[in-house]
Amino acid sequence: MRQKAIYPGTFDPVTYGHIDLIKRATCIFSEVIIAVAHNPQKKPLFTVKERVGLLKKATSDIPGVIIDDFNGLVIDYARKKKATILIRGLRMISDFEYEFQMALTNRKLAPDIETIFLMPEERYCYLSSKLLKEAVGLGADISCFVPDFVCQALKSKIKRQVRV
Repeated sequence: MRQKAIYPGTFDPVTYGHIDLIKRATCIFSEVIIAVAHNPQKKPLFTVKERVGLLKKATSDIPGVIIDDFNGLVIDYARKKKATILIRGLRMISDFEYEFQMALTNRKLAPDIETIFLMPEERYCYLSSKLLKEAVGLGADISCFVPDFVCQALKSKIKRQVRV
């Protein structure tokens, strides 16, 4: 029996790197819950509802994926969903220290929940949602990094922010 896993994150917005990791995870786990974190400390550009909607559209053709949102500790959410695996993405070595600290902290708080690290395809290793938001704000075409509908939503959201 393959297990249920949770891939938590802000996904502000979802990128092809995220989608690549989701596809990799569904090859390993029977069910992958993409858990969108509320996390207001990160000051997301998109609302939780918008991020969930973009993810649903981006993963609609990937079987075994459930999109949800959560507030609070991811280990509490995992227990609520009866999942024992957390998936975390590692792009570059710079991600490792933070992800390693978080995984060890989660292990101490919840020894019954394991963290699995996945790496995206090499062409997505340098992508970050933060970088893409900055690039769009400066007029860059990011259509090779995100689905078209995400690109349009990002351009529209940034354009509205500039007008305010």
